[in-house]
Amino acid sequence: MRSSMFRSAETALRSRVSRSFSSESGPDRKVAVLGAAGGIGQPLALLMKLNPLVSKLALYDIAGTPGVAADVSHINTRSEVAGYMGEDQLGQALEGSDVVIIPAGVPRKPGMTRDDLFNINAGIVKSLCTAIAKYCPNALVNMISNPVNSTVPIAAEIFKKAGTYDEKKLFGVTTLDVVRAKTFYAGKANVPVNDLNVPVVGGHAGITILPLFSQAMPKSNALSDEDIKALTKRTQEGGTEVVEAKAGKGSATLSMAYAGAVFANACLKGLNGVPDIVECSYVQSSITELPFFASKVRLGKNGVEEVLGLGSLSDYEKEGLEKLIPDLKASIEKGIKFAKEN
Repeated sequence: MRSSMFRSAETALRSRVSRSFSSESGPDRKVAVLGAAGGIGQPLALLMKLNPLVSKLALYDIAGTPGVAADVSHINTRSEVAGYMGEDQLGQALEGSDVVIIPAGVPRKPGMTRDDLFNINAGIVKSLCTAIAKYCPNALVNMISNPVNSTVPIAAEIFKKAGTYDEKKLFGVTTLDVVRAKTFYAGKANVPVNDLNVPVVGGHAGITILPLFSQAMPKSNALSDEDIKALTKRTQEGGTEVVEAKAGKGSATLSMAYAGAVFANACLKGLNGVPDIVECSYVQSSITELPFFASKVRLGKNGVEEVLGLGSLSDYEKEGLEKLIPDLKASIEKGIKFAKEN
């Protein structure tokens, strides 16, 4: 009876993973996770090990990685796992990577804003991107390290200095904002969350996060203007909600790992030629006056195939867009300034 229960649970888990990620393997693909021993990195490593599109999984951190790699490597899925630790092994971890995911850095603590993280995480991102430019310049780079509004511009400047910058291959992972928007909207509107789609545009901090609930599909007419405002605020403050709930013991690690795995899966499917893969991401963009902006992006064999427009916005969303521009502009400029001066 007990064995049967475990088999049923394993079957259910595999089915769930297949629905959330990919159900079939494809060409050999190497994924590197930088910061793999951390709060986001460990569950992200687990989720990438479960993804059949990954044939090689390289786990890197400054400490603790051999244990994480040994643990994850025992899972009976396709990918071969290797752990790398310390700066002298970073190049080996990166060589041959198709996708590099960067959750490295310090987490938020109560009372800490994303901006407080800047000086520490900016330096980490700079050193990791310098290595990426050297060892796997053609990889798709998925930036999770906060503040994303600034770390993506930092990465772009580092790649420009190295002569390897390709705007189609650098992504700020804003998928968690989409995941939250879907979850919160579905709960309030009482609609199935699995088939729901809610675009989230702008940036990845506070008021720069702009969920476009007017474009939610399938649409619900059950929500008032006040409901939409409350849902928008909750989406914008989702990270703070988790930080406060954990009471000084962490930030959003599990949901961020899930969101990071969802976006990496989309990148892998795009690389493999699966058509019409569209996700929201913070990329180099010309759809507003800002050089970087999150919106829907069509993914393909070269990374970004097309940056999609904002579509029709409600008056409330137009107002939100106008409000977020100055904040996002300042964060972008801060990142560029750091990269040029360091």
